[in-house]
Amino acid sequence: MPNPTAAMLVIGDEILSGRTRDANMHYLAQELTKQGIDLIEVRMVSDDATDIEEAVRALSDRFEHVFTSGGIGPTHDDITADCIAQAFGASIDVRSDARALLERHYENSGLELNAARLRMARIPEGATLIDNPVSTAPGFTLGNVHVMAGIPTIFQAMVASVLPKLIGGDPLLSQTLRINRGEGDIASTLSALAEDYPDLAIGSYPFQVNGVFGSNVVVRGTNGSQVDAATTRLAKELAL
Repeated sequence: MPNPTAAMLVIGDEILSGRTRDANMHYLAQELTKQGIDLIEVRMVSDDATDIEEAVRALSDRFEHVFTSGGIGPTHDDITADCIAQAFGASIDVRSDARALLERHYENSGLELNAARLRMARIPEGATLIDNPVSTAPGFTLGNVHVMAGIPTIFQAMVASVLPKLIGGDPLLSQTLRINRGEGDIASTLSALAEDYPDLAIGSYPFQVNGVFGSNVVVRGTNGSQVDAATTRLAKELAL
């Protein structure tokens, strides 16, 4: 059986403007690979309600899981929760269980649970909460969409809360060969290898060091014996 599929939606003007470098996609890709869930697509959208809603609908229809990051904080431009609710046709309001979490957190912190902070307890009807052991304010899952914070430490904690509940497939295995030849010299060898191993992904990632061209060839697949055999054959044919 093929592995479950996933997509990621990165939300925020700060990402697209270049003010903030996204680290969450890299982390999620690594964790999904371990879980045997194939990350197929990543999109980035601005803080625009129409764009977020359209992207959520499209990705939710196509993939088994969608992970979002960003836009669930206390400020006016944190509109992700509302957009997810709209995309699924669900109502949204402050929910008692989410509010209780925030009340305890801010009481222990000696801070006021003001109107802005209370925005983080607004959860779409029918959603289940995602635990946030870092700063308490929860994410949520609605349908097949897992809605998480954009701050990397919180995003990572939320991923750790969600992944054990998801059914994965076979973890993706890989081996890498560093080849000090240009891609033009090895292309035909790689093409023949890919044809003989259709269940493997064989990628060539070129580099240049001190004027010398080379390529890191990565062989990926869920069948370890095939990955080993293909890598061994490639090394032999290129006399590595």
